[in-house]
Amino acid sequence: MKKISINLISLGCSKNLVDSEKLLGQLPLERYRLLHDSSEPSDVVIINTCGFIGDAKQESIDTILSYVRAKQLGSIRKLLVFGCLSQRYREELSLEIPEVDAWFGVDQAEAICSWFDTKYEPDNMSRWLTTPSHYAYLKLGEGCNRRCSFCAIPLIRGAFRSVPVPRLVEEAKVLARKGVRELLLIAQDLSYYGRDIDGKSHLANLLDALSEISEIQWIRLHYLYPANFPKDIIPIIKNNTKICRYLDMPLQHASDNILKSMRRGHDKKTMLKLIKDIRKQVPDIAIRTTMLVGFPGESPKDFSELMEFVKDVRFERLGVFTYSPEEGTNAYRMADTVSTRLKSRRAETLMALQQELSLSLNEAKVGKVLKVIVDREEDDYFIGRTEYDSPEVDNEVLIEKEEGIVVGNFVVVRITGAGDFELTGVINQ
Repeated sequence: MKKISINLISLGCSKNLVDSEKLLGQLPLERYRLLHDSSEPSDVVIINTCGFIGDAKQESIDTILSYVRAKQLGSIRKLLVFGCLSQRYREELSLEIPEVDAWFGVDQAEAICSWFDTKYEPDNMSRWLTTPSHYAYLKLGEGCNRRCSFCAIPLIRGAFRSVPVPRLVEEAKVLARKGVRELLLIAQDLSYYGRDIDGKSHLANLLDALSEISEIQWIRLHYLYPANFPKDIIPIIKNNTKICRYLDMPLQHASDNILKSMRRGHDKKTMLKLIKDIRKQVPDIAIRTTMLVGFPGESPKDFSELMEFVKDVRFERLGVFTYSPEEGTNAYRMADTVSTRLKSRRAETLMALQQELSLSLNEAKVGKVLKVIVDREEDDYFIGRTEYDSPEVDNEVLIEKEEGIVVGNFVVVRITGAGDFELTGVINQ
């Protein structure tokens, strides 16, 4: 019997990607041929949508419409949509785009399996990895208990629900048996992990347990909220060689006026002290942050304060996005006082500053010897990352080709050159 081909298109964040991989893991390979983000014709296309900000929502809608056209042309037979966008706007979308065969929200893997006449297995930890086989994301929880005024995630995903430590350890062991050597820990807010269970952070315990898995060599931390930051993980980052000296801590802004309007629950002084404490204990740590520009009421003075903050702190990694009003959030009721053009200009100005800082920080690495994981091979180089870099968003290391380099393995590289967002190097002999 010919297998039914299913092409899953996963949009948005890495948390969405985990949902996609787990859904594919529920579908039996004896019945289905699974594809991910493929351009070839398929029987069924499933789109996992993002509904976080305006640009992401537009990308999701554009993607749906492109596959509606493919269906009309006969390239695909059925089209299913799930995820954040359809969670928020399912009723409106189903009326406006009737060509979609079925709409599902978040946390509806069981209903999607039922559509395929497949039994959903809640204890099935199988995942159809879409990342290179040597790294994978491990999602620690769902939802968010914070109430940032600009963010719709709590409206879409609900309150934070932690995955218990034993289940995460078992899932990590399954991934390790598949060849995964680097775990990227993710959740909307890792700082809250465990607090919904007994009021205490369980992150330190989880890090200790995961580091006992012999095959796992790197464990990377993403999205720690600065308020209620679990400081007991700092000595673990310092002393446990498996924990990458890397911290993704979205701060969003540096003006106390804007931070208060954002309902972030902390001020600039608190952020500065936390960063100082972390760097004092782990001097070579790379801190990645994200900033939001163009929030309602952001004045030239507020933006200048943000620029000075970034210049003074010298974040190793930094990303920027522009504010978009989201229905149902507190900020949606505020006047959107910053024009689209000015938002874009401020984002470009901040990233230009970060580009200068990044080049300076990278140039300081020339001559150093660093451990690098090899992600892929290209025409002229092998491409890898240091422990200070996460895939897709951070710097890469371009390694001169020579015999013995294998994708997925770790190598020791002597850095010979630096650019704004990349390093070049050779295998250290």
